[in-house]
Amino acid sequence: MNILVALDSNYIHPLKVMLKSLFLNNPGEHFRIYLMQSTIPERQLEDLSRFVAEDGQELEIVKMEQDLFCDAPVILHYTREMYYRLLAYKILPADITRILYLDPDILAINPVRELYETDLEGYLFAAAYHDVLPNRELNKIRLKSPEMKAYYNSGVLLMNLDLQRKEICEQMVFDFVEKNRVKLIMPDQDIINALYGSKIKTLDEKRYNYDARYYYYYKITTNGMCDMDYIIRNTVLLHFCGKKKPWNKNYGGKFHSLYKHYEKIADCPVNGYGTGSEKLWKQEK
Repeated sequence: MNILVALDSNYIHPLKVMLKSLFLNNPGEHFRIYLMQSTIPERQLEDLSRFVAEDGQELEIVKMEQDLFCDAPVILHYTREMYYRLLAYKILPADITRILYLDPDILAINPVRELYETDLEGYLFAAAYHDVLPNRELNKIRLKSPEMKAYYNSGVLLMNLDLQRKEICEQMVFDFVEKNRVKLIMPDQDIINALYGSKIKTLDEKRYNYDARYYYYYKITTNGMCDMDYIIRNTVLLHFCGKKKPWNKNYGGKFHSLYKHYEKIADCPVNGYGTGSEKLWKQEK
C-alpha cells in the first residue's frame, strides 16, 4: 500500500508515532511511504528511513522545490507543505494509481486494507466530513461553492491518481489560491472542497477519520453505540484535529493515554526531550 505524507521537520516526531501505529496494527502488510518535503535536513531523513526500515517498510523521499507555493497563505499551525498533496498526481511516479494521504496527527488503530481498496470509480478522492458543527452552509458562502454537498476533512485522503492525472489542472490550483487567498482559513482543505467537492466519495467518519475532540458527541448521537469499545474495535484512523495536540504537555483529551502508548513504542521524545539523534536535533534547533 502506498502512503503519502507531507510535512516539515517540526512534525517528524508525530509522524513516527503515526507510522509506528500503522505498522503495528497492519501485520503482514507492506507499505511504501512517500514523504513530500522541501526543507528537512538530510540527517533527519536518514534517521527516518532507518526508523521505517526497522519494521520492514520503505520510505521514498520526494524532494519539492522550496519556492513552490511560496506565496500561498500559511496560517497558524498550517505549513506550506500542506499544499504539496494537491500536486501528488503530477509529482509521484506514473505507475502509482492510488495512494492514501495521512496527516501526522493520526493514530492507525485497526487495519487500513479495506479503506485502501475502496472503489474510487469516477471519484478523485475519498474522504470523510465531520458533521459535528453546522459549517457546511457557511463554507458554501465563504468559498462561493453552492454545489458543495459537504465540507470534507483533508487529513485522510484516498487519492485516485489515475483520474486526477486526467482531470486536474495544476494551474487551476494556483489560480484559486491567488484569487481566494484572503478567504482561505484551512487552505488546502478549502481548495480541495471548492474545486473538487463533487468528485469526493464520502467515507464513514467514525471509522476512517474519527475526530478525537468529540468522543461524547459521537457517543450521544449514536445512542451509546459509538463508545470506547466500539472505537477500539472498529475505528481505523483516530485523528487529533485542531490546535491542541497529544504530543504536547498540556493536552488533556480523551485519547491522550492511547497516544502516549504509541509514542513510547515509537521511542519519540516526550515534551521535547528525547534520546539519540532526536535529542541532538533538538539541541541543534
